[in-house]
Amino acid sequence: MPARDERSFGQALAVIQRVVAERNDRPSLVSRIACEIGAEIVEGLRAPGDDLNSVELSRRYRTSRTPIREALMLLEKEGLVDVPPRRRPRVAALAIDEVREIYRARAALFELIAADVARDASDADIASLRPLLERMELAYRHGDLNAYVWANVEFYDRNTQIANNRTIKRILDSLLLKTLRFRRLSLSQPGRMQKSYDDHIRLMRAYEDRDSNLAAALIRSNHINALASLEACLAPKTSSARQTSR
Repeated sequence: MPARDERSFGQALAVIQRVVAERNDRPSLVSRIACEIGAEIVEGLRAPGDDLNSVELSRRYRTSRTPIREALMLLEKEGLVDVPPRRRPRVAALAIDEVREIYRARAALFELIAADVARDASDADIASLRPLLERMELAYRHGDLNAYVWANVEFYDRNTQIANNRTIKRILDSLLLKTLRFRRLSLSQPGRMQKSYDDHIRLMRAYEDRDSNLAAALIRSNHINALASLEACLAPKTSSARQTSR
């Protein structure tokens, strides 16, 4: 397994612990195993399709295979693991059709959030986004993908908190762990971090100008650009040349 960035791993672990605590009532050992394996998947330390050997994991956690199976089933519910019948569990693949569905849904939901923030948020709430944008800038300037990803996560979380739409938050939280995998992959593509940062600068100006239509359009555009980056990375390559029959 690749070496991990302890700070970034800790942030991934904290997010997964929150999700697991909110949506599952499992023994502490099962939750701990699920959270640690989930963080490894989100951080890209376990690649799509990698086997998850329950015997090896049992040795690692010094437990029987039953808590391991329960932890992997918990992660299956979150879309991070596949547990096929009579086959070894594995890290879930990144399916392009699912990526499209999730990003289009997020684009529509964040359009509503951005419009609400620009129109209704207090000046103090909008100002609270500025330090997160500054962290994104610092990470971008230093080429620090992990720091940029987590500043970006916090920026969007803060938008959701400001908008205070509990229904939208519940839907977004249900997609959160899958989205974290996609976001890291998207932002790792050449030029994508700079484009993302530039988009967020424009979004911040739209908020400060109270331009709800522009804010909604910009946040949608950012999601569509991220989707295009993922499509280029994940979609199967097709040959433009056709065979001719003779």
